[in-house]
Amino acid sequence: MSAKLERLCRQLKESFGDRIGEPSINHGEVTVVVPAASYLEVMRQLRDDPAFSFEQLMDLSGIDYSDFTGYQGLRYAAVSQLLSLAHNWRLQVKAFATDDEFPVLESVVDIWNVANWYEREAFDLFGIHFEGHPDLRRILTDYGFVGHPFRKDFPISGYVEMRYDPEQQRVIYQPVTIEPREVTPRIVREENYGKGGRG
Repeated sequence: MSAKLERLCRQLKESFGDRIGEPSINHGEVTVVVPAASYLEVMRQLRDDPAFSFEQLMDLSGIDYSDFTGYQGLRYAAVSQLLSLAHNWRLQVKAFATDDEFPVLESVVDIWNVANWYEREAFDLFGIHFEGHPDLRRILTDYGFVGHPFRKDFPISGYVEMRYDPEQQRVIYQPVTIEPREVTPRIVREENYGKGGRG
């Protein structure tokens, strides 16, 4: 275990106390879980406090934990990857939304502007609402899309399909008409298959 990562864990506990969960080191990366109520405050301090100086948000994504084997807890989380150039270290921050029916977390766009599109993606694909986001709307799916396709309970074929109707000369939405089919692999039974000829 790296002395630098151990120092980061120690500093996190000293600075944040019970506002964060116990920092852990897995695969050479420090991870900390932050309660939703402390999320915005902790993220701002991680950027502004010279002891941490996480000036870059490298990524933010949503996760649906409902199908994780052996996991029992809140369903939706926003997971952020932070980078400090000043200290040359990284930190993974997980924040779980407290309501599985309508997951809500504070937006960190005012802290790291790059979070804008990341939060829109997490909203679009997982349905996590980011309170205070300046323009929270879909970014990958169509505006009329029903549901959030990365949720574990979203049907594989979706709910509706979109196609252009030449008679109406416009795009229309209709219930999914994909027929489930079984794909059977082709089995080659010819004796001389692949031997450069038939004879």
